[in-house]
Amino acid sequence: MSRMGDVLAGFHAAWEFESDSVLIRYERGIRTPKLFQALGERRIPFEAIEAVTLAPGRRGTVVLRAEPRPGADPLMEAAADQLKESCDPYRLVLPAERETLAEYYADELRARLKPDGGPAERFLVAAPEVPLRFKAYDGKASFDGKTVSFRWFWTGASSAKWKAGDQSFAIADLSGVEWRSPEVFEGHLRLLRGAESLLPVDQDPAAVVFGLGYGPVHESLPFAAAVLAAVRSGRSAAVVPVARRDPGDIAERIRHLGELHQAGLVTDEEFAVKKAELLAEL
Repeated sequence: MSRMGDVLAGFHAAWEFESDSVLIRYERGIRTPKLFQALGERRIPFEAIEAVTLAPGRRGTVVLRAEPRPGADPLMEAAADQLKESCDPYRLVLPAERETLAEYYADELRARLKPDGGPAERFLVAAPEVPLRFKAYDGKASFDGKTVSFRWFWTGASSAKWKAGDQSFAIADLSGVEWRSPEVFEGHLRLLRGAESLLPVDQDPAAVVFGLGYGPVHESLPFAAAVLAAVRSGRSAAVVPVARRDPGDIAERIRHLGELHQAGLVTDEEFAVKKAELLAEL
């Protein structure tokens, strides 16, 4: 770059060019995609970029895009090409009159890239910070940097998941993450555990189901990326102490459990065991 701190501002984002990276700052305006707002800002090292393109956009715009190297960014690895173009965090849309300036920066970036870099051996872009949580259709997912937890909703979870009980998975026991966009049929987040056979997602206690507005991209994708980065790194992310459950929440869950018991969806033994587990969390 010609000078550290040069800034190229576009719609919904601005790229700040530094000596070894591009700092992307996303706007928080009402028209800004929610994923961008959730990300806030991201630092992309030059070594994480494979190519740079500049092409005409829609309605009098041009689009500057940095193509990330495969394996360099946990967010893009988790997304697995499922993001809509408008939600691509590596696109900067500018007015067409800035095309000459955009071409200058595109050339400058290309000059800094390593030829034939190939897939990255490790993640080069930082994952979203923990703790993270979101509501799926059948449960609430949370990640504190060390453990992924699923807490089932009695209104959405299958009887198989209720019988299995709330789940906690240590990062060390996971081999990966499978994210399917909530904007397509059968969207979900599944935790992968080696060669274990996969159950249907509505029956799998290692998966939460999206749908009806639950598990939106801007919440579930950063979550999946953070978990994937922790799994790949082989170590836990920064751990944030988890507070004990609210007594009112425990009481409500016991009430729901009682309703399932009365409806015959859980046995006497299952009811007693689950109730004891909930009371132990107080």
